[in-house]
Amino acid sequence: MDLKELLGEELYNQLMAKLGDKHKIAIVSDGNWIPKDKFNEVNEARKRAEDELKERDKQLTDLKKAAEGNEDLQKQIKELQDANKAAAEKYEAEMKDLRISTAIKLAVAGQVHDPDLVATLLDKSKIEVDENGTIKAGLEDQIKALRESKAFLFVEKQDKGPQFKGVAPMDGKDKGGSQPQPQSLADAVAAYYNKSN
Repeated sequence: MDLKELLGEELYNQLMAKLGDKHKIAIVSDGNWIPKDKFNEVNEARKRAEDELKERDKQLTDLKKAAEGNEDLQKQIKELQDANKAAAEKYEAEMKDLRISTAIKLAVAGQVHDPDLVATLLDKSKIEVDENGTIKAGLEDQIKALRESKAFLFVEKQDKGPQFKGVAPMDGKDKGGSQPQPQSLADAVAAYYNKSN
């Protein structure tokens, strides 16, 4: 349920007029979002890990300078530096993949039944994400191709107005009965009094 459905059109329009175009509002009840405090905690842990990795690299460089002449120690230091470099590259690749996956999920939210599944079906190497985490290019063509090949993944767009079910109202024309149907309330009241007199 989106905010417009929850508040009703009139109250939603008032709220949007008050907030202006710069604010985006979303009702988050599907469990895909985390509280800001948890995000800050994880983000801070990531920054600490990056700082520790830089400090370790610096210590290894200093140790390498101090161990000049000792070939075995030099070899071990080189192995540790290579391992640190590989770990840093793996970390960066995972972070890039996470940023792209999150951007895809946000971009297709509301259009697909399962954003996680759709994100796995797309070629992430062709998708470009900017610093803010919004998609710059590469998604639209893939979504279009996926919509054509796997349409069942997408939510059908309902451009029609509200659809009512039930009996069609009478149009006031004679349907074979003895009395014509009244066209207005006044005609109905007049018909009632004519019938009773």
